[in-house]
Amino acid sequence: MVSLSQARDMFRLQREAKRVKKELQKIQVEAEAEGVSVVVSGEQEIISIEISESVPREKIGGLAKDALNRALKKAQVVSAEKMQSVYKEMGLPTEKGMREMGN
Repeated sequence: MVSLSQARDMFRLQREAKRVKKELQKIQVEAEAEGVSVVVSGEQEIISIEISESVPREKIGGLAKDALNRALKKAQVVSAEKMQSVYKEMGLPTEKGMREMGN
């Protein structure tokens, strides 16, 4: 059975996670690959893709994929950094903690 103290802690952590999620929605990360620019949110949702007129049609797919992958990786890093405090409060190992342990 969950104690009142544990229930309060879980509720507080839920609230903190929701706060971080709202914060991530407002963050925008951009990456570019030779005239293709991609913007994604901290929640890893595509906000925009812009393609310069100078980009050859046959290169658009590969450049868009490259820019999108880089933007998503940046967003993952931002998200992980923002979630560190929530993980720490839950007693879960953080990425920094894992590095310090040698993993």
